[in-house]
Amino acid sequence: MSTTLSINKLAKFTTALTPTSLTFSQDVIKDALAQLSSSEFPTTRNEQWKYTRVGKIAAIEPQVKTEYTRKLPKYSIAENAVTFVFENGIFRSDLSYGEVINGVTIKPLTACTAAELVSVGKLAKIEGDVFNSMNSAYASDGIYIHIASNTIVQKKIQIIQILTGNQTVANTRNYLFCDKFSKAEIIFGAFSHDATNSFNNVVTEILVEENADLTIDKIQYEEAGNYTIATENVQQAKDSTFTINTLTLNGTIVRNNLTINVAGTNCTTNLNGAYLLKENQHVDNHTVVDHLTPHCNSNELYKGVIDDKATAVFNGKVFVRKDAQKINAFQSNGNVLLSDNASVNSKPELEIYADDVKCSHGSTTGQLDEEAVFYLRARGLSEKSARHLMVSAFIGDVLEKIESEDVLAFTQKILQERFGWEF
Repeated sequence: MSTTLSINKLAKFTTALTPTSLTFSQDVIKDALAQLSSSEFPTTRNEQWKYTRVGKIAAIEPQVKTEYTRKLPKYSIAENAVTFVFENGIFRSDLSYGEVINGVTIKPLTACTAAELVSVGKLAKIEGDVFNSMNSAYASDGIYIHIASNTIVQKKIQIIQILTGNQTVANTRNYLFCDKFSKAEIIFGAFSHDATNSFNNVVTEILVEENADLTIDKIQYEEAGNYTIATENVQQAKDSTFTINTLTLNGTIVRNNLTINVAGTNCTTNLNGAYLLKENQHVDNHTVVDHLTPHCNSNELYKGVIDDKATAVFNGKVFVRKDAQKINAFQSNGNVLLSDNASVNSKPELEIYADDVKCSHGSTTGQLDEEAVFYLRARGLSEKSARHLMVSAFIGDVLEKIESEDVLAFTQKILQERFGWEF
C-alpha cells in the first residue's frame, strides 16, 4: 500500500512538469520516463537517503512558470566574468553579459543542436535515481560549455542560477567538455529571490580530456524554505586535473551528489567542501571517487560548522579497482558542533581491491576547545570574537584551497553577513 501511494505521489508530481524540449537522445528520455514510471520518491529505508528526508520536496505542487520575474537584482560572484544567468532553469539573456572568449563555446542548451547534445546522458546515472531521471525527462534549459583543445581560458566563466516564486520546480541540465590540453575555471552560483517552498534540481555532466585542467567553484546560497539537489558526474582522461570546491552557505535542504570516474592514468582529483549551518538547515554531501586506472592521486577535504538544530551528512566513498595500482587517495571530514542540538552523520569509506596503494580516511566531530577560547579571551578578545576566530580558522583549511580571489571575497562577505564573522 505504501509503495503504491508513493508512486502515485511521484506520478502526480511529474505530471505537473513540462516535458523537455531539448534535443537529447530519445533513448535517454525514454529510459528516464521508464525509470520514473516504476519508481517512488526515496525514503530513509534507501541507504543512500538514510539521513535525508525528501518529504518536503515530494509535497510541493509544482507550478508552471510562463514568464520571467521582470526585475531581478544583480547576482554576481566574479564581477568581470563572462556570465550566464538562468531563472528557474530558463536562460535570461537580458541578465547575461560578457565578451566572447576565443576557443570557448558557451550557450544555453536550447541553442544547441542534436549533434552537440549527443553525449548528454552518458554520464548521469538514470537507473535507480529518481532525481536524475526527472531532470533528464523534464529539463528546461542549462549551460553548454566546450573548451577547445590547447585553450587556456584567462577569463573566468560564471553560471548564475536563481530560484524564484512559490512551489517552483526547476530542472536545470549542464554539459561541460574540456578538450585536450585546455584549462579553465568555472564558477556556479545558486541563489534564490522571493522563492518559497521551491525545488532546484540540477544535473551537470563534465568531461575532462587528456591533460586538461578544470576547476569548479560552487557556491550555494538560497533562502530558507527552499530545496536543492545538485548532481555532478565527472569523467577524467589520462594526465588530467579536476578540482571542485563546494561551499554551502544557506538553504533548508541541500543535497550534493558528486561522482568522479578517474578513467585515465596520472590523474589528479581534488574535492573540497565547506558547509555552515544554523537554525533547521540540513546539508548532505555524498561523494564517490572511482579509481579505475593506476598512478593517480585524489584528495578530499570537507569541513562543517553546525549550529542550533541544524544537521549535516557526509558520505564519501573511494573505490580503488583491481588494476588501479600506485594510487594515493586521502579523505577527511571534520565537523564542529556549536550547540547541543546540532548533529552530524559522517561516513567516509574506502573500498580497495588493489594491493600497492596509499589510502587513508578519517572523520572527527567535536565542539570548540574551551581552553583555547579562554586563552584568546585572556588576550583581550570577547567570547563571541574568540569563538568566531576559532571557527573561521577551522573552515580556513578549506577556504585556502580556493585560488579564486573573487570566490574567496564573496564567501567571506556572506559569512560576515550571515554569521557575523570577521576576516
